[in-house]
Amino acid sequence: MDGAGPVTQGTARETRTDRRGAVATALMLAMALAALDSTVVSTAVPQIVGDLGGFSYFSWLFSGYLLAVTVTLPVYGKLSDTFGRKPVLVVGAVLFLLGSLLCALAWNMAALIAFRVVQGLGGGALQGTVQTLAADLYPLEQRPRIQARLSTVWAVSAVAGPGIGGLLASYADWRWIFLVNLPVGAVALWLIVRHLHEHRGEARPRPRVDWAGAFTVFACGGALLTALVQGGVAWDWLSAPSLALLGTGLALLGAAVVVERRAAQPIIPGWVWRRRTIAAVNLALGALGLVMVAPAVFLPTYAQTVLGLAPVAAGFVLSVWTLTWPVSAALSQHVYRRIGFRNTAMLGIGTAALILFAFPLLPYPGRAWQPTLLMLLLGAALGLFQLPLIVGVQATVGWEERGTATASILFCRQTGQTVGAALFGAVANGVLAARLGDAGDLDAVTGALDGGAVPEATRRAVADAVHAVYLGAGCAATLAFLVLLVLAPRRFPVLKD
Repeated sequence: MDGAGPVTQGTARETRTDRRGAVATALMLAMALAALDSTVVSTAVPQIVGDLGGFSYFSWLFSGYLLAVTVTLPVYGKLSDTFGRKPVLVVGAVLFLLGSLLCALAWNMAALIAFRVVQGLGGGALQGTVQTLAADLYPLEQRPRIQARLSTVWAVSAVAGPGIGGLLASYADWRWIFLVNLPVGAVALWLIVRHLHEHRGEARPRPRVDWAGAFTVFACGGALLTALVQGGVAWDWLSAPSLALLGTGLALLGAAVVVERRAAQPIIPGWVWRRRTIAAVNLALGALGLVMVAPAVFLPTYAQTVLGLAPVAAGFVLSVWTLTWPVSAALSQHVYRRIGFRNTAMLGIGTAALILFAFPLLPYPGRAWQPTLLMLLLGAALGLFQLPLIVGVQATVGWEERGTATASILFCRQTGQTVGAALFGAVANGVLAARLGDAGDLDAVTGALDGGAVPEATRRAVADAVHAVYLGAGCAATLAFLVLLVLAPRRFPVLKD
């Protein structure tokens, strides 16, 4: 950040502070766009399908966006290290806003899905670059402050998104869900263009972009993640589409390894996995992605089926973890300054494992306050786990590597969520099938919730299925704990700002 012709040292400091505050506001607005996007669309699906049709493949409204965000994260991370954060963030914001406008103009479901992918191409730049710029703007001792703000934006968006989407779809038109992005994004874009100034230091030779690597990484991730997202949903796991996508993805993975080894400036450089700190955090946050699937996907069904709650009350049981997560993240700095990044994260994920293992011990059918209390505690534990790892990794690399390092850990977390959704979905459906016969699966149970009273056998089957998922999530949390214990250094090699 720079001043604008300062007269005195105090004036220069005030100018830089004003600019930093404006950019931080822009980052929070950009984070709100990315965080709101999926949740705000979910409650408007009936209106969208009623208008455009395409019920059989509406799930691609979410899958297409998620895939585009995930596979572009490492590409944008490397580009931000090569060309700077500002151009990548500007391009990402423009793509996201263009996709939002096109979504509002969609004439059928296929067009809407295609435009959601365009949104996702911009969303990948927003997610990774916002987190990287948060580390660029603030020294290490102040980074928890901006990260806590970003976590709060994410939490508020997660809670408010479904309500906003429902209100717009019911009292206006579902197209406004996408149109409201335009003024918010325009303000964020203006603040970035006006106030973000990066100093790259001495002149450097013209950068060489590994476009072949970017293409192979994008194609490989797209094939493998599509197989995971749609396997067991749109087609059977051992069907021709699944096997073709998995085979293509593995072949492209081999090609990506060859291309990246030969590239002068690879999109995914080898040091991301050769450095103990970054490799350990990548694996630990990949496990976090699995952990997050259990409550996010399965708890609402549990709350409605087993506890008999209405959809709004079931959503509240889930959303309470977004209240304690940012608070815990903001306070985590007081812990990791005393015991270190690794030990703080181990404390958080160890506590989370105990909470997840405790979920199957809840009485049947139980009362709503019991899972609500566990979710409050789980949010606090995960806030203590995730933020120290992100801040810690960013503190171990310089400016020219920070975008790549940040993108790698976010990519692993997103990939973990995709793998978790496929894995735990198979676990839940397997338990339901064992309890209810071949006709029992999670989609059938969810679809029957509007039909009135749920049979007792179904309630018990859902309880057993969700208990199995939470046990799996507890194992994933234990795995993250062991990864940090064995692989991560006791003290992260922090660089001076």
